Amino acid sequence: MKNAAAPVLLELANEVDFAPSLMARIVLERFLQEQEGTIPSKTLINSMLRDPSQIPDGVLANQVYQCTVNDCCYGPLVDCIKHAIGHEHEVLLREMLLEKNLSFLAEEQLRAKGYDKTPDFILEVPVAVEGHIIHWIESKASFGDECSHQAYLNDQFWSYWNRFGPGLVIYWYGFIEELDCHRERGILLKDCFPTDIVTLRHSMAQH
Repeated sequence: MKNAAAPVLLELANEVDFAPSLMARIVLERFLQEQEGTIPSKTLINSMLRDPSQIPDGVLANQVYQCTVNDCCYGPLVDCIKHAIGHEHEVLLREMLLEKNLSFLAEEQLRAKGYDKTPDFILEVPVAVEGHIIHWIESKASFGDECSHQAYLNDQFWSYWNRFGPGLVIYWYGFIEELDCHRERGILLKDCFPTDIVTLRHSMAQH
């Protein structure tokens, strides 16, 4: 390669309409496999994609770096951005719960108690939202499309429902309206923090 700094791998990915980070992963996997004689572990690949300076070949390290920083959909940089936005919305939700004087256990507290798969917040005293009892709230800083929502139902939401009872999922960037079809079974979807929360204490005071 005459110019080692030229973004050859990035240009190739763009030419064939392939995500640059995925192209970098494939080339890196092949490089390591030929060098070591064995299939590299996902842990090693992910570590090198996050920090290309670990790649033993300097030219390839530069090519991988250019791919990961110029990929707007995949890769470690995008993962970091998604994680930061997700954390920001969890903090926002925590502040709203505190503002409403709702007692809750956060995910880190539940993990400390030994739970492996938990929602972001479990309400110590259940509330009612639009006539539905809510025991837990999950924050999703994304748009709820059919594919991602189905994956979340299978991997997370039904597990929460099975262990903790009915709950609320907030898709902060909206969701396909037809997906909010499990209300009667106990999973409610909203695109913002509900304003019509009825607490047990409030309903008791009315009686």
